[in-house]
Amino acid sequence: MYDVDHFINGSFEASLSGERISRENPATGASLRAVARGNAADVARAADAAQRAFAVWGRTPAAERSRILLAIAAGIDARLDELARLECEDTGKPLALARALDIPRAAANFRYFATAILHDASESFVTERPVHAINYVLRKPLGVVGCISPWNLPLYLFTWKIAPALASGNCVIAKPSELTPTTATVLCEIARAAGLPPGVLNVVHGLGAEAGQAIVDCPQVRAISFTGGTVTGRRIAARCGERLIPASLELGGKNAAIVCEDADLSVALPEIVRSSFLNQGEICLCSSRILVHRSRMKEFTERFVDAVRAMKVGDPLAAETDLGALVSKAHREKVIAAIERGVADGGVVACGGGVPRGLAPRVAQGAFLEPTVLLGVPAESSCVQEETFGPVVTVHGFDRHRDAVAMANGTRYGLAASVWTRDLSRAHRIAAKLDAGTVWVNCWMLRDLRVPFGGVKDSGIGREGGHEALRFFSDVSNVCIATGEVL
Repeated sequence: MYDVDHFINGSFEASLSGERISRENPATGASLRAVARGNAADVARAADAAQRAFAVWGRTPAAERSRILLAIAAGIDARLDELARLECEDTGKPLALARALDIPRAAANFRYFATAILHDASESFVTERPVHAINYVLRKPLGVVGCISPWNLPLYLFTWKIAPALASGNCVIAKPSELTPTTATVLCEIARAAGLPPGVLNVVHGLGAEAGQAIVDCPQVRAISFTGGTVTGRRIAARCGERLIPASLELGGKNAAIVCEDADLSVALPEIVRSSFLNQGEICLCSSRILVHRSRMKEFTERFVDAVRAMKVGDPLAAETDLGALVSKAHREKVIAAIERGVADGGVVACGGGVPRGLAPRVAQGAFLEPTVLLGVPAESSCVQEETFGPVVTVHGFDRHRDAVAMANGTRYGLAASVWTRDLSRAHRIAAKLDAGTVWVNCWMLRDLRVPFGGVKDSGIGREGGHEALRFFSDVSNVCIATGEVL
């Protein structure tokens, strides 16, 4: 048992209440963690520590902040195997995926922002009337900020928020999901060993309605960065509005993949399979609606279903596993309910749809689900309209490209989309009309840390990544110096 405690002012501490949350391994059903259950009192302790630390960290030169953040990145690299195993245990995802994607990306987040702050530049403007003056822009850290991250890519998304906040000179109170808290604890060990001063990074564990709400309400917290569900995001936005503090909200998605009549299926098919089922479909960017030109519908569907049937569901520790367990049995029930709604509305299960049989004894009690393809589900079905966040996709035909755009835009979400065509002019025209924060053409999840990331409509507000993240975590002041020369 690897118990998980808060990290406050450089030390690991239990909750003042003494309460803990039990967590089981989603792949085996075995007892796994006892997680500190934080509340407002724990957040207040973290806020006091962060406020004291900011007096020093906020004035620390960028070169020194960079040095420490690069040391954290190196520490993540050095503990790759351990972190991957813990991520696998907490989430149920394949160990190979955690080693190849989650943990390397966490190190890359720190490395990118550690170096980005060394190349920051300030805007300046020459004013000529009524007197000559020079205006220049100063960016300063906000102070204490709150970072709340989800369970699907735990360390990956945790560091995506923390790294730019720390790089900008802020001190952080962070809360990972109570379902997947362990790698955040190891990150705290790494940060302390790298020389991050006490109080600069504080982690309070617990439930969203308790610890998370306390961070949003905390008077010392001057901004909130949140990734999670749209319902929770709305509540956070409302509270931040009341407090007049900025909020960056990366929320749900119901992403479309548009397969045009000239798509190269040798490229498109394997990538769309990957985009549909990577991480058990538990990625906000996953393609959950496949829109196929009617002329290619039969060929695409047959090949797609064959490829999905060939995917291996099972023990996350096995090298041949494509899909591991869902994060919990409760979440699996929500995904199964979405499949059942799609069938009740007229859809047909082309493959999958149930709990896999013949699993190895070690994982026989895990939260596994077959990758599922549904055909003929009406566009108005909640199975098509609402985020499923699991290994489930619906396939739909279209006749005209304008119809595909209308179908893709026909949900309340607008996070991402992909377009598959050999005609780049057509790709541009379609992409320009899509309600999506990110559009990939003939690829999926090809990420550049410099580009802005976020969604439109109910997929969120604000942008993360690159200079957008550094701007979010900073205040702006304009300094105007008159030269005294009257023109």
